Amino acid sequence: MTDTVAAAPPASDPARRDFGVYIHVPFCTVRCGYCDFNTYAPGEVDGATREGYVEAALAEMAMARLAMGADERPASTVFLGGGTPTMLDASALVRLLDGVRDTWGLVSDAEVTTEANPDSVSAASLAALAAAGFTRVSLGMQSAVPHVLATLERTHDPANVERALAWTREAGLAVSLDLIYGTPGESLSDWRSSLGEAIRLQPDHVSAYALVIEPGTKMGAQLRRGQIAATDPDTQADMYEAADEALADAGFGWYEVSNWARNPGQACRHNLAYWRSQDWWGIGPGAHSYLGPRRGAQGQALPATRWWNVKHPLAYATRVGARVDPAQGREELGDSDLALERIMLRLRLAEGVPTSAVAPHKADAIGRLIADDVLDGASALRGQLVLTRRGRLVADAAVRVLS
Repeated sequence: MTDTVAAAPPASDPARRDFGVYIHVPFCTVRCGYCDFNTYAPGEVDGATREGYVEAALAEMAMARLAMGADERPASTVFLGGGTPTMLDASALVRLLDGVRDTWGLVSDAEVTTEANPDSVSAASLAALAAAGFTRVSLGMQSAVPHVLATLERTHDPANVERALAWTREAGLAVSLDLIYGTPGESLSDWRSSLGEAIRLQPDHVSAYALVIEPGTKMGAQLRRGQIAATDPDTQADMYEAADEALADAGFGWYEVSNWARNPGQACRHNLAYWRSQDWWGIGPGAHSYLGPRRGAQGQALPATRWWNVKHPLAYATRVGARVDPAQGREELGDSDLALERIMLRLRLAEGVPTSAVAPHKADAIGRLIADDVLDGASALRGQLVLTRRGRLVADAAVRVLS
């Protein structure tokens, strides 16, 4: 199929949901041993260049706009992730944002985020991004402890984080710090040190994720060979509780299981759109997209649809260059799928999920989860199911009980 993107019939009810754009930039200086994302270090993408990537991404935007037809919603949020988007020059990132602006337009208060490594930005590059309309930077701090960074194979020195954060502030951009806990060899004391340093830097937002060692990664092979030992799950739970306590004491409020913000206005609106099942288009190799239930050009009902692009940058660029749909696969979601996802995604949020979203025959299960201190009883009485701190540690299990 040419000159269109088959995965996204036009939506006819744009007022119902916000629309966001995700742009996947698949380049990194090195591939960290724990990384399972669709990323490529220099030498791993023969035939695919950074310049060619930008042209392909802009071409996919044009195809996407054509496929969306009468749906003329401007983007409420834009998020550049990776990989390390700031491996591209600031001018290239500005071109990508301009492409979104030219293709869909941006709402007046659009949130525009790029991920960045602390050693991949400068005062000048951040100032250029701010001048072009970027509003937010998510810095990959991961840890403040040198031996933990070494195990993760991160390339930056801890001092780079403070310098990059200062430059971000000088540019007038909001800043988030991304942390990882549960690295092999990381003690609870190490983790508390990283938390203390992150809080001292006074970001607007903090994300903290437990390290999951995937089988296909370098770290997965090290674990299999006995070269490293996985962190005990109970220790990871202690680390999560330490994070929640320290961040709460510093004035941060949790709004999603792994995310805290200084105030509600600093929550990541783009990620909230995912958890609230809003619409987004993913641009780039391996990017995922989602459009909810809608009406087609002829007024026909169309189901919620999710699709994902081919992963390899060269395969992606080749398809888009030939004006062929870059999607590798797609799935349509029925009512039962959407009901399950509503519970699975919204239960992760501090706002919770309405009790009405849970089947009536699960009432006893709700009671048991309240008794086990997984769900907050007072919130349930008000008609919302909200996880307690303990409940956040077993969120996936709670979803299985309620769905």
